[in-house]
Order: sequence, then C-alpha cells, then structure tokens
Amino acid sequence: MKRSTPSVIRGESKYCPGCGHGIFDRILAECLEELGVAEQAIGMIDIACSNNMTRYFHCDYIVGPHGRVAETATGAKRVRPDKIIYGRGGDGCAYAIGLAETLHPAVRNENISLFIINNGNFGMTGGQMAPTTLDGQVTTSSPSGRNPELTGHPIDVTKLMTGLPIAYLARGSVASPRDIRETKKMVKKALQKQIEKKGFSMVEILSPCPTNWGLTPLQSWKRIQTDVKKVYPTGEYIEDGKEVQ
Repeated sequence: MKRSTPSVIRGESKYCPGCGHGIFDRILAECLEELGVAEQAIGMIDIACSNNMTRYFHCDYIVGPHGRVAETATGAKRVRPDKIIYGRGGDGCAYAIGLAETLHPAVRNENISLFIINNGNFGMTGGQMAPTTLDGQVTTSSPSGRNPELTGHPIDVTKLMTGLPIAYLARGSVASPRDIRETKKMVKKALQKQIEKKGFSMVEILSPCPTNWGLTPLQSWKRIQTDVKKVYPTGEYIEDGKEVQ
C-alpha cells in the first residue's frame, strides 16, 4: 500500500541524492500533521542545507542569522507562545558558530523544540570540518584527516546538556528503516513536550552526506552504522528533567 504524502509537503526536495535531510523533513511533516499542529507551526531555519526545506515544506518560517536557530526560536516563542515553534539546523550551525545559542535556551528550559542534523561536516559550504567531524575523517579543510592534537575531539552536545532540567533530549538516525521509525517517535515526543508546556526539547539526527563524504548513498548509510554511531550513540538521554537509564 502506497503511503500518502503529508499535505504540508508540496513539490520536490532539492537535497543531494542520498542526503538524510529530506528523510527528516518527511518525519517532521508526519509528526506535525499527526499531532494536529501543522497549521500552528513556525519553523526557525538556518541558512545552510536545512534552508532547502522552505522550497517545498509549506508552513511559516523565520530564517535567522547563521547559527542562531535556537535563540531565534526563543524570541518567536516568547512573542507567540500559542504557536508550535521548532528550530531546524545542522551541526555546523548549532555546534560551531551557534554553540552558545544552542546551549543557553536549554539552560533556561525554553519551551521550544530543536532538531539538529548531524552529518559530520559543513554540508552547504563545501564539506569543511565541523565540531562533529570524526577523528581522522577527511574533509575539505582537513585533507589529511581530522587531527585531534590540532583541533580536539568531536563534540557530543548531548553530554554537554547532561544534568540540565530540560523536557527531552535524544539522538536518532535516518540510516535504516528501523532508525527512521525510532527517530519519528523521538521527534513526536519532542513536539508533544512543547504542546504540554514542559520546556526545552532537542533531538539530534545522524544523517548521511554522500556528496561531501565521497561515498555512495548505500556506503554512507553503512558508515553511520559502523563508524558514526560508535561516537554518537542513538537513544533517549533526558526526559522530564531526569536522565533516561
């Protein structure tokens, strides 16, 4: 049986073949419609790869300064607390230029939902090294592989948020059908926490980037399972202010 396309999606995506951004957009669209809040939703979008969703994902948007997705979402929610406000960005946006802006809304437990695509590089600008790039990973700005003696080790933001009294923190993936089903549950839960006014929620999503990784889509999906998840394990970390055991 063919699945119907959520009405919030109209048109074709412009992501690279094999990219996980489009898979996440489908997950988000389904969750917004199944929760009955698609008409109330306003997305805070970064200027990188995630900005492509504005071409075919029909809801209201605010495109903020690069890296300031979470703080833009904070401002929107305070002005319009009746709306469902979500932030949508990449690891380069949220964890490099925008690390402070990502962490402090969590510290304040702002009632927003944040979705961060972790593909281990700056995808839109040419595949440069990001805070999430794995040790030894080749990028356009680390052609010999990331050297932790020069650049440090990858940042795991879920660890930085451990101990904060936030509503929800999880990490999913779009690298297999099973991962997609689990990630959808996480995204829906993050939005539900906001509906219930419980505070800050964030879901990080591990995503393939075949173009900048120099791999086929299938090789990229396998790399997430064999390499990326070893550094960034998927699962739930915090719910209703308590660490998930």
